[in-house]
Amino acid sequence: MADHPALGVSSGRSAAFDHTTLGQRVLFGSFAAADHAVEALQSLNAVRVLLIADEFAVELADTVARRVQVAGRIHDIVQHVPAEKARDAVALATTTDADAILSIGGGSSTGLAKIVARDTGLPIVAVPTTFAGSEATNVWGITERGRKTTGVDDAVLPRAVVYDANLMASMPVGLAMSSALNAVAHAVDGFWAPRADPINRALGTEGLRALFSGLRLLHSAGDDLEAREQTLYGAYLAAVAFASAGAGLHHKICHALGGTFNLPHAETHSVVIAYVTAFNAPYASDAEERIRNALGWGGTAAGGPYALRREIGSPASLAELGFRDRDIRRAAEVILPTVPPSNPRPVKRADLEELLRAAQAGDPIE
Repeated sequence: MADHPALGVSSGRSAAFDHTTLGQRVLFGSFAAADHAVEALQSLNAVRVLLIADEFAVELADTVARRVQVAGRIHDIVQHVPAEKARDAVALATTTDADAILSIGGGSSTGLAKIVARDTGLPIVAVPTTFAGSEATNVWGITERGRKTTGVDDAVLPRAVVYDANLMASMPVGLAMSSALNAVAHAVDGFWAPRADPINRALGTEGLRALFSGLRLLHSAGDDLEAREQTLYGAYLAAVAFASAGAGLHHKICHALGGTFNLPHAETHSVVIAYVTAFNAPYASDAEERIRNALGWGGTAAGGPYALRREIGSPASLAELGFRDRDIRRAAEVILPTVPPSNPRPVKRADLEELLRAAQAGDPIE
């Protein structure tokens, strides 16, 4: 039987897969966020808009609010979407008779909008200001009593996404690096996620190529608009790949660390991805080759993310983010039941504890 290298299929196996492409409008253009947001809302015939925007996006929120009728506003955004905040937002949408949601901000703003959409059926127009990628997925998450629960529902997929690289201009360099590495994690984790297929692998591969190029440019010239556009393009592709492939081991680990230990979202992803890559890549040759080629790295796939992390100065350990050695056993217990059967390498609690211990200390496990 012939090989299908482009499909990631080795000799002796035929190519067969079931792929679903999510429908979403994307408006991409720098210095056009307000115009594109209004256009997207008008295309939905929105009359009363629930505006969800974090504190860094108030100026843009005010600009849009002068051009559309706003039924209610939410600016108190908390990461990991606490259940009580979500309930308040759903209640506001209901009592104000909102007919659409406009979210402006990072992944936490989008995440809150998604819970409102899930519970009310309202359409979302998302205007991301980081490289989080949540705006391109149908995945929701909510945290209650120290546990983060995630799910998939097409109702939470934003109907339209407005990408404007100029909105990332004020992002601190450190946050930009961590946010972009979070996007890298979407692509890499998608290579071995439960619904991985040749189409989302192709999207993830191109996303990685754009992200690695954009990350390096951003680090050397954070005010370079082209670098931000390149990174934003890569982040979108990676998120689309992740939405199709599902959450792999990396995301299960990070969801537990965020929901149970309240670690910062992007920074946690930026640390953990190197360790999951080191753990899985030797058992996933196609993924390993894609990562190395996209990174332009001559060594192992695991060594590439470690080297990139050092190169751009992102956090080096979970300890820097507040994760303590004494939390490792509990974290492993929370993560283990969620590990996808699709993971290319069997995972035991001892494996998780070893991975977390290395990540907590910042020690490579190549």
